[in-house]
Formats: sequence, structure tokens, C-alpha cells
Amino acid sequence: MPAPLRPLGNSGLLVSPVALGCWPIAGMTSLGVNDADSRATIHAALDAGINFLDTAYIYGTDGQSEKLIGETIAGNRDKLVIATKGGIHWDANGDRAFDGSRATLHRECRESLRRLKIDVIDLYYLHAPDPNLPIEESAAGIAELQAAGMIRAAAVSNVSVDQLRRFQAVCPVDAVQPAYNMLQRQIEADLVPYCREQNIGICIYWPLLKGLLAGKLARDHVFEAGDGRAKYPMFQGQEWQRNQDLLDDLHAIARDAGKTVPQLVVQWTIAQPGITSALCGAKRPDQILESAAALQDEITPEQLARIAAALDKRGPAITRSAV
Repeated sequence: MPAPLRPLGNSGLLVSPVALGCWPIAGMTSLGVNDADSRATIHAALDAGINFLDTAYIYGTDGQSEKLIGETIAGNRDKLVIATKGGIHWDANGDRAFDGSRATLHRECRESLRRLKIDVIDLYYLHAPDPNLPIEESAAGIAELQAAGMIRAAAVSNVSVDQLRRFQAVCPVDAVQPAYNMLQRQIEADLVPYCREQNIGICIYWPLLKGLLAGKLARDHVFEAGDGRAKYPMFQGQEWQRNQDLLDDLHAIARDAGKTVPQLVVQWTIAQPGITSALCGAKRPDQILESAAALQDEITPEQLARIAAALDKRGPAITRSAV
């Protein structure tokens, strides 16, 4: 039986434990992206039982991710929970610009609605705090969008617990979106307990750590020019070799369980306390179908114990998060 939908905070929205992360279909840091595959990936996600699509205003130089979703979901809108984000855009130099002002959030939300071809956004995030603006100002802007009926539920991404509390004081929060995976577990110390106490959903990104934990990159893999992953510590030097040792252990656990490594890793992620949904990025149907296979059964206590032992053997990882 497919995994049941999970409540998202106090919003009344029900989401699949696996979501389709729609950054890769923007084609900005991933090679070999095309519109036909992107549309097929969205359809494959829906057919596999995923009802939760996650995108952002900045996904694409001109909103390609939101536009592709808008072109693809016709006829399925009522079955879907659509999340997008505002507060970051590309400036004239092609660099990320943070702007969480009310006026910008209102403008970007209206543009997202047009691109997505929908009347209301189910879940709207402040993509990241604006370093030049009190987060309360951004929260007020999103509260206004909710009061105007442009969004159903408010959320915030890439925040500390203190920033979340400050946002909450102005605007109720139904979800947060941090990085989280087997090698990046910092949120377990503070954000997860706080969100469980407050009944805030946690929709994590990077469950497969930009493809590393999918277990398909050989030890001698050489990244092509333009592949943005090469800049991260987990893909370099001794960290890379230690991660490959971990993957050897995960391959053995997955093989004994009759699963693929991505299926096992995603199941581990969505089984962790407080995690509502894992955003799995994909640019081709086969990629999201492999992640969605995690919905078909549950990870067992024995498998969890073996993974815990493998992670203990691997030891702490040197990682770097990114917005």
C-alpha cells in the first residue's frame, strides 16, 4: 500500500511524504535538461502517488520551473499541493539578490501565480531571510498575501529557530524547509524539536545530497564542466572517499532488502521524527520514480539499525549548505 498523505502543520493540507523538487527542471546547474523530459517527470511523479510539487520564483533565469509546472498540471490542479517561494531573484549580473520586502514578495507572488496558471498558491515560503531587513517585515508581507487569499499557508525556508520564532510572532507558520539528509543532521538538535512542539511541518531538501546518496557516482567519477556539484566538499578528496565507503555499506543494506539505494535513503529520511516530506529533485522520469518507490513500503527496524551503524562508522561529515 502506498504511504498515506501527511498533514502539513495546521494548514489542512495533506501532502505525500515524497515531494517533487522542481529546481532541476529549471536547467541552471544540471546538465541535459529539456522541456519534454521535465514535463514527463512531472507526470511520472503524479502517476507514482506524489501530490506535492515544490518550486520557487528564482528556479530558472525567467521562471522556467514555475512555467513548466503551469503548462503541465492542467486537469490535475485539484489533486495537487503546490509550493513556491519568494524573496530571492536574479539581478542584472546573474547573481542572487535577496529582497524580502513586502512590495517584492507581493510582486513575486503575483508573478508566480501567473506562471503557474493557478488562482491560489497552496504553500508560500519566504525563500530565505533578507540580511538587510528584519524578518518580521517579510512575515508581514506573507501574512498580507494570506489575508488576500493569494496563498493558503505560509512557510519559511533556510531559517534558524530564532528567526522562525520571530517570523511566527507576525505570521503563523505551517512549514519550514531546511537542508537535511544522512550527512547533514544539524536540525535534529533544535529545529526538529521546536517544530514538533509547534506542529510545524518540516519539508526537507537535499535528501539525496545532490545525487551523492543515490549511490550512482563511481569513486573515480569526474564531473563535467558546468556541473555545480564539484564545488562542494562532500564531492572532493577524503570526504568523497569516506562517502563512497558509506555508500558501499548502503548498497549492501539495500541489496539485502531488495531495494535500490535511493529508495532506502529516502525511506530513512521520511521515517525520521518530525520530517513531513522529502523534496526529491529530478530532471527525468526514472529519477523521480526511483525516489517515489520509497512510498510503496516502510523501512524496517533492522534496516534502520544497520544504517545507524554505517553512519557511525562513517563519522561526522564536512558539508556546506546552500540556499
